[in-house]
Amino acid sequence: MSQMPTDSAEHEKREPVCVSSGNYLWPDPPSEDKYSACVHCGMCLEACPTYDELGQEHQSPRGRVYLIKAVAEGKMDVNEAFADPIFTCLDCRACETACPSGVQVGTLIEEARGQVRQAMSLTGWKKAVNDLFLKKVFPYPARLHTLGSLFAFYQKSGLQKLVRKTGLLHLLPSYLRDMEAVMPSVAKPIMKTHPRIIPAEGPVRKRVAFFTGCVMDAIFGEVNEATIRVLTKNGYEVVIPEDQRCCGALHVHAGEREEGKKLARRNIDAFLAFDIDRIVVNAAGCGCALKEYPELLHHDERYREKAETFAGKVEDVAKFLYDNGYRKPRAKLNVSVTYHDACHLAHGQGIRLEPRQILKNIPGVTMVEFPDADRCCGSAGIYNLTHPEMAGRILDKKMENVPREVELISMGNPGCMLQVAIGIQKHGRNQKAVHTIQLLDWAYQEEQRQTAKEG
Repeated sequence: MSQMPTDSAEHEKREPVCVSSGNYLWPDPPSEDKYSACVHCGMCLEACPTYDELGQEHQSPRGRVYLIKAVAEGKMDVNEAFADPIFTCLDCRACETACPSGVQVGTLIEEARGQVRQAMSLTGWKKAVNDLFLKKVFPYPARLHTLGSLFAFYQKSGLQKLVRKTGLLHLLPSYLRDMEAVMPSVAKPIMKTHPRIIPAEGPVRKRVAFFTGCVMDAIFGEVNEATIRVLTKNGYEVVIPEDQRCCGALHVHAGEREEGKKLARRNIDAFLAFDIDRIVVNAAGCGCALKEYPELLHHDERYREKAETFAGKVEDVAKFLYDNGYRKPRAKLNVSVTYHDACHLAHGQGIRLEPRQILKNIPGVTMVEFPDADRCCGSAGIYNLTHPEMAGRILDKKMENVPREVELISMGNPGCMLQVAIGIQKHGRNQKAVHTIQLLDWAYQEEQRQTAKEG
């Protein structure tokens, strides 16, 4: 089983600190230049899903920034009154899109969560679950793949049918039952099925490294397979670094910043060891986290510049194809589609046009407008597990806007795919959540079938 290396002595040194409330020395605190940029204009209020649901100032972006500033100035302690609004935030970044002052609310929230976890450590079963998944499972691909294999056995052995028939699932909380019901058929991870270097079809246009992701590779292997097929078909040689790890987004979102930094350093070393043009990602949350490594490691003298180099190469697969060229498929799919903007793609990376244009360029695809397409679906990493009631309310509002006449809801993030699939089932829709790159892959495959018939 692969293990993460112990960080060097330089990594163990305490990072620069800042005096906060109660003379507590916070490593990696929210910086004044970020929270002081907020002028409390209120433009963010309508964009915030939690403020929309709760109508409370402290559950709004500007309210949270105010609390972060109060802690930094020693006017407030890090306590439950601070922790609750900080962790109730979806970190969807919709407020950043709405903000005229460019306040980096997402970064402030993540840094504040780090403060909370330093001052208020988890205890009991919450700590056990947190440590199990964030420290013992997600950092290790082999363990994640084992977990995926166990779920595949559960699905294919008949055990799933038995468990559902006996009603044992009713022992689980409703949100876990919902998730079990829509879990896709688990395929083998590409880390186990593909060589480390996959040649391009025809002349090589560029050499790209592929970030496989943790959930994407363990649960949505078919999306990774589709991504590799599309890249190689369009002349891109694909490198799959063996030493890559989880991007660390879930850790940073949970306030486990030091764990996130360890993963960031590991990924930087793994990918920069190769001579590559780009690092291609098909998961919005991962892509956003990878691009923000320079922010996460800005105190790290050894990795600061390497993080900048690494982040400069990261590109979402839809934007990469749109910007660098791909062959438009010739076969028709004859399907109606609407597009959901994953928060960390639209708000976090500013990518909106490119996925839509790829879909429009597939013959036979009828695009239907999705009102408030960039409104959060409630997935938000593991938010639907930590805050299931709020996530459910947000999902219900999302589903109200899904056009009923479409067959497919396309998106670019695995968490969104699971959450929207839950919404489809909950609301009795005859629709399917798919990844944008899958539609392009299906069109290429249909083209191959037609060519084979004609031959």
